[in-house]
This record gives sequence, structure tokens and C-alpha cells, in this order.
Amino acid sequence: MKRNSGFSLVELMIVIVIIGVLAAVAVPIYSNNVMKAKMSEADAALGSIRTQLRVYYGENGAYPVAASGTTIVGAAWNDINTGELVGKYFNDASYTYYGYASGDSFTVTCAAGSILESDRTLDQSGTLAGGIE
Repeated sequence: MKRNSGFSLVELMIVIVIIGVLAAVAVPIYSNNVMKAKMSEADAALGSIRTQLRVYYGENGAYPVAASGTTIVGAAWNDINTGELVGKYFNDASYTYYGYASGDSFTVTCAAGSILESDRTLDQSGTLAGGIE
């Protein structure tokens, strides 16, 4: 009698089904973690910008007034240098500032581009909004 070695078709099909189930579970978890990483990078940079704005407010009694879409890097009110806001997903140009004429409020925006579903914003109260819809 000759004995055949190897796997049967049924055994191979069971392995393929198991791999498919594992992939179906792992891919959404991975995608969610990537989105969290993008949001964390944006939030970290927005927090650094907010710190600079608080220092400015402490020294001058008001936030800087600026038109909507003002670039943050190189602005006179902060010490943020070129490259300090650069990460894996966003760069210096991704962040813009709007300082209201009253001097008591501001909005900092991280442009979504193709990275996030919507722009991520931060205001003077520390409220983060957007990014995921």
C-alpha cells in the first residue's frame, strides 16, 4: 500500500477560511489605529501651538489678531521654527491660525487634505473638533 503525504482539500479549505476570518477582524482594527495615529499627530501639534498662544496671551493680555488661514510657522507671536510641526502625516503648511479682532479668542486648524475626513480645529478653550465625521 502506498501512503500519500500532504494535505487534503478539506484541510486546505479550513485553513483558508481561518485566515479569511482573521483578516476580516484585523483589517478594521488596523484602520482604526491608523486613524487614531493621524488624529494624535494633529492634536499634538495643535497643543504645541496652543501653548505658544497662551504664552503670547500671558505676555500681551490678548491673542494675536490675524486673518483666517494665516500660516503659523514664522509668525511673530510664536517660537515655532520650520520643521517643528512636521510629522508622518502633516507638515508645517497643514496648520493655520485665525485670531479674532476682539483678541480674546482664536481658532487653529489642521487641514484635513486627504489624511482626515474633515479639518481638525482647536479653539482658545481647548476644544478639539473635526477630523472624523
